Amino acid sequence: MEKRWVYVEQSDHDHITLLSQELNISQPLASILAQRNVNSFDQAKHFFRPSLDDLHDPFLMMDMGRAVDRLTEAIAKNEKILIYGDYDVDGTTAVSLVYGFLSQFHGQLDFYIPDRYKEGYGISEAGIRWAHDHDFSLMIALDCGIKAISKMELAGELGLDVIICDHHLPGNELPAAYAILDPKRSDCKYPFKELCGCGVGFKLLQGFCQQQTIDYIQLFAYLDLVAVSIASDIVPIVGENRILAHFGLKKLNDQPVPGLKAIIDNSGYRGAIDISSVVFGIGPRINAMGRISHAHGSIELLLSKTPEEARDLASKVEGKNSERKSYDSSITKEALEMIRERDDETRKSTVLFRKDWHKGVIGIVASRCIEKYYRPTIILTESNGKATGSARSVDGFNVYKAIAECSDLLDQFGGHAYAAGLTMSIHNIEEFQDRFEQVVSERITEDQLVPRIDIDQPLEFEKINQRFFNVLKQMAPFGPHNMQPVFATHQVTATANTRLLKGEHLKLNLKEQGSSKVMEAIGFGLGAYHDMIASGMTFSVAYTIEENNYMDRVSLQLNIKDIKFD
Repeated sequence: MEKRWVYVEQSDHDHITLLSQELNISQPLASILAQRNVNSFDQAKHFFRPSLDDLHDPFLMMDMGRAVDRLTEAIAKNEKILIYGDYDVDGTTAVSLVYGFLSQFHGQLDFYIPDRYKEGYGISEAGIRWAHDHDFSLMIALDCGIKAISKMELAGELGLDVIICDHHLPGNELPAAYAILDPKRSDCKYPFKELCGCGVGFKLLQGFCQQQTIDYIQLFAYLDLVAVSIASDIVPIVGENRILAHFGLKKLNDQPVPGLKAIIDNSGYRGAIDISSVVFGIGPRINAMGRISHAHGSIELLLSKTPEEARDLASKVEGKNSERKSYDSSITKEALEMIRERDDETRKSTVLFRKDWHKGVIGIVASRCIEKYYRPTIILTESNGKATGSARSVDGFNVYKAIAECSDLLDQFGGHAYAAGLTMSIHNIEEFQDRFEQVVSERITEDQLVPRIDIDQPLEFEKINQRFFNVLKQMAPFGPHNMQPVFATHQVTATANTRLLKGEHLKLNLKEQGSSKVMEAIGFGLGAYHDMIASGMTFSVAYTIEENNYMDRVSLQLNIKDIKFD
């Protein structure tokens, strides 16, 4: 699939020169820092050396004092406290964090995760009634609740106090909970707005520690769970998220909780765990339980106390992950065949329905379809007599707003710009397909229908060395708003020993015209270019830089993202 190369706007040349001199780094590296709003020695110090001392005072968050006071009262009076969370990675890590930490101080705790298929997303009526029937007087809701208006009315009627810890955008009305911790509240002046749900739960516990003079070391022991949540929920890796992710990844690599250690062992990772490792290896395994059966199993694993207990529980999670991958593969194949059979490859959107598709993987399938046909995609299946689906979008297009334009055909919907969920009558599917296609066609631009690669810097191979890479890797952890830098080099040719690995990957050595320096490179999934490259054609290459450790030989390697022939 052809890709658009978009060069990131460069800062003023004189400013970059001064910054490079002040930091004693090359101008390309100084330019990358400036793109990340690092423009002075002091800012660079905070960027390269994150500190937990730079975390904001939790009591700057609206309702924090009220929430901590209620939690403290419940513990003092030995009340039963229910920790309630969503079934995805953010929700399950948040529950594991709050339950695991508070269990050191309170014995009257339990947790509750809604059933994806019976209760759906967020705080459910069944969950509220379960809490009441089992004599809980306080519930802490994590990664959900900010739009649970009717559910909070029910909780109030039943005498259940609820502390909401959410990070989603509120609606026009706030629910009548006892306390609402959400930095996106319009009346909340908390300095950092991009915490994940687990991050908001962490701030509640930080406030509790601060009020009760509990050593933060006890709380920081759970930072690996916070890092997994930050990575999996795709929140910006800036501000507090960068600090929490930095130290959480360190904990994840040095001494993870037994449950995460067992997941890492099963995932096959042997090198350092980074954000990408979590997104593609750890997160999907935690998610698998909630997708295929019930997320209760993920909580049990994350709360396991011993390696032996963790290994047994992780093997069950691994089984569900294998099942998830099987559904993912077969349904994706069917979905792509439906697009081809209907000869609708020229449409601006995809909306597919089959009643027997597994509800737990349809969001993943939507993303897979976008990899092949780059356009807003909705995958629907039947659940409880309704058509329920997941939507995914392309860069720059707000799929939530497009769905909202068809809201008269829907029973309910929710989400954000790039991912949403929706439910409708099965009888409305065909009309929805037509209306959604019309809305997307009117709103989407031609550029938005072509995947883009953001190029941070044009770069000469001569400037790539170990010192350059050492500075580069200190910019991690990489993620949204701090992506791993992508470079572009032009007028490149390959040396004679270009190879094709497993029929689809390129392994080659590259030379830039006018230079004798040779760079090793790997191009995953780029095997179709083999013959053109081997013929000696000149091309441009977009890539990231990484270390390759093979047979105890460590070398710098280019990881090719795209190739354009001159």
